[in-house]
Amino acid sequence: MTFRLLMLAGAALALTACETDDVWVDDGLPATSVPASFETDPMVGTGDRADDPALWVHPEDAAKSLILGTNKDEGLHVYSLSGAETQFLDVGRLNNVDVRGNIAVASNDEFNAISWFAMPPSTEKVSHWFDSPTGKDEPYGICMGRMGEDILAIPTYKDGSIQIWKKSGTYGAPSADLVRSVQVGQFGPKQLEGCVVDDRAGVVFIGEEEHGIWKLDLRNPDSTPEIVDTIAAGNGLVADVEGLSLWIGEGDAGYLVASAQAADRYVVYDRATPHAPRGIFKVGRSEDGSVDAVSHTDGLDASSAALPGYPRGVLIVQDDANPVSEVDQNFKVVDWAAIETALGLTE
Repeated sequence: MTFRLLMLAGAALALTACETDDVWVDDGLPATSVPASFETDPMVGTGDRADDPALWVHPEDAAKSLILGTNKDEGLHVYSLSGAETQFLDVGRLNNVDVRGNIAVASNDEFNAISWFAMPPSTEKVSHWFDSPTGKDEPYGICMGRMGEDILAIPTYKDGSIQIWKKSGTYGAPSADLVRSVQVGQFGPKQLEGCVVDDRAGVVFIGEEEHGIWKLDLRNPDSTPEIVDTIAAGNGLVADVEGLSLWIGEGDAGYLVASAQAADRYVVYDRATPHAPRGIFKVGRSEDGSVDAVSHTDGLDASSAALPGYPRGVLIVQDDANPVSEVDQNFKVVDWAAIETALGLTE
């Protein structure tokens, strides 16, 4: 009993340090604390439910933009930029979600399909458009890309493989065609989840949870995966490698952001080759204390789109503990300008 009490006391001290210190150290690497700006309504209930967010930017009025968030037990939640929930779509167990233009896709492991959604600017609502079967069990992560006129959906799998699908058909009779399957994961359990497409560069970045980050050239049908960083390299990445996203600047400028889940932190890399590491940060409590600190992030989404109050864009991250682990999970939103200041980033 005494030993258990000592363990609990140590955990409480660690939590306090994580939430209050400006700088903390894990495996010898400093991580600067950046405050959360606001949060979404919770997914009320217990269990590991919230997983991955995506930002849809309204093409005519940025104030009407929406945050999409997957509930891996139930479906898709939709939030306004105030964080208030505005919609829930009960479409099955969704794990990851991504957006291109006025279209979103989510990995639906209840029906082994890609779920497609439409966001008509005139309605400011999300509608479930169609589902395209993947022919493979449990699509896990997913990301979207646009290569010229082609809209791609790329689900990832726990066996280390990805599929590349291209949207086809018409709006009234939509479908998707499988373009290519690639084995990416090469080590240990091989499990993949987070991924993000750099449309301009024509590459997809993929996270292998127990190993690191890969990239694949989407323009070359014969391309093979190349390593970007590993958990063994000492740049701050640790297992599980989870959410990946891009903050896109002018030309080749911008940054790749990865969730190092087990260390409650994020690693930032240059978007451009050779993807040099630029710093590590965590998300702490908001400056007024109304929003709790973030831990154990799964999915995330970065955007350089100017939003009301956030001219440099935002980072949206899943929070495991709100503030108790696996209770009322939600998403926290961070001002990208605060990350730039904390890490000394310039385009």
